[in-house]
Amino acid sequence: MKQFLLRPNQQLRLTDWDPEDTSGFDGGKEEARKALEKLKGKLEPLQELLYADHRFSLLVVLQGIDTSGKDGTIRAVFEGVNPQGVRVASFKQPSALEVEHDFLWRVHAETPERGEMVIFNRSHYEDVLVTRVHGLLPRATWERRYDEINAFERELTEEGTTILKFFLHISREEQARRLNARLEDPTKHWKFRESDLLERKRWRSYVAAYQEAITRTSTRWAPWCVVPANRKWFRDLVVCRRIVATLESLGLRYPPLPDGFRLTRIR
Repeated sequence: MKQFLLRPNQQLRLTDWDPEDTSGFDGGKEEARKALEKLKGKLEPLQELLYADHRFSLLVVLQGIDTSGKDGTIRAVFEGVNPQGVRVASFKQPSALEVEHDFLWRVHAETPERGEMVIFNRSHYEDVLVTRVHGLLPRATWERRYDEINAFERELTEEGTTILKFFLHISREEQARRLNARLEDPTKHWKFRESDLLERKRWRSYVAAYQEAITRTSTRWAPWCVVPANRKWFRDLVVCRRIVATLESLGLRYPPLPDGFRLTRIR
């Protein structure tokens, strides 16, 4: 999975990253499904162990251009985990109250507690993407936020939160296919918004915004993973494999009995 990680200070050019890439896995869709099920079989007990250990937390950030598959990734990867220790947070247009605070105020409130895993379906990065593309803020304001995001994420990691950031990378052609599927399938009509077509016209602007944001915020403590996402099965495999490998690396352990107690049968 290291091939998909962006090194600190590495310039991201999305044209250099193939959204069709499935390298490292030649088994195809059916083999990928089996591999994913095996990984999910590891993820469930690891998530329980994270919760029981209660020393660390995990923040998973999912970003991507419209239709890149953030919702689908969450369904595919986290199906079966205990909802007691896993939570999804989404960030849409700020409320009147949220606008009155700094842009990270509402985000900090959603970060994971010790033992918890939180998935950000969109995130604080919207404040250097949408605001830039739509011209909602002066350049000096959203440019300053790159450093503020880096400091915020470093603070979280120093307090015991591991941050995994995934950019789900699809092609413009694949986005067209997925939008057409929403139009053609009555069961997907609810997903379609007229704004999807308006945002699609801003494709180049979003690519430029993502390239700069990811370049400026891929740090040693919170690097970005650029996930080839044209093939949904490969996207899910990459995300799940990185999450499982990260949890396995934390040295998680079940806590012992409280002091003064010994193993004995209760009668």
